[in-house]
Amino acid sequence: MQDYYPGKLHFSDNLRQIGYSDQLLKQYRNSGWLTALSKGVMYRAGDTLRAFPAVACYNAQMSKSFYVAAHSALELHGFNHFVPMGKPVLMLGHPKQQAAPLWLRVTEFDRVIKFFSTEIFAKQYLTTMKVEGVDLLASLPEQAFFECLLLAPQQYAFMDLFYIMEQLSTLNPEIVQDLLENTDNLKVKRMFLFMAEKAGHYWYNLLDVSKINLGTSKLQLAKEGVYISKYKITVPKGLYDYE
Repeated sequence: MQDYYPGKLHFSDNLRQIGYSDQLLKQYRNSGWLTALSKGVMYRAGDTLRAFPAVACYNAQMSKSFYVAAHSALELHGFNHFVPMGKPVLMLGHPKQQAAPLWLRVTEFDRVIKFFSTEIFAKQYLTTMKVEGVDLLASLPEQAFFECLLLAPQQYAFMDLFYIMEQLSTLNPEIVQDLLENTDNLKVKRMFLFMAEKAGHYWYNLLDVSKINLGTSKLQLAKEGVYISKYKITVPKGLYDYE
């Protein structure tokens, strides 16, 4: 109780490891100190369930690696174009071998959690950020934008993503280069380069495109769009015409 903070969760497996017996935990629940969220997951009675603390507790107590991804990570880093309507969305990334538990998928938190998993990155670029008083894993901006492109156009519109790309003037060209060389997705790589060049960022000129495998096939990323021969992609006309 002395280590309490808003939204903190307690996991039975972790509590047992540090000396709390099943009998004692049952006593805490019966006395009204703790409320069961799911089997093996509890929170302080009367507390409000919050997504960020829930994820942080799950990672810390259960040795998991869930992280804030895509547009949610970009927002944490100060890049924001999306104006939330109603509950904000938390895009939560996770390794494929760590499936999202049922309690995290069905519980009503202060954010709508959407889950994201991919193996296109040979190396992940993550950082730890202090958010709402807890430590959270989050994609670095470079990887977060790649994740957005991977989820487009189903989750994000290309035009909306370009508005964000215009803000990304401080990306690390070494990280960008490594991601472009070691990301196994042609759509993501080609659209990233097209947007970066169109935005006119200084770091685009520091990239060595000759080291990046962009493939040879043509990709139609928009119906009735404009074909960009340099990157062999068809992009939305509104994006091509935007200045």
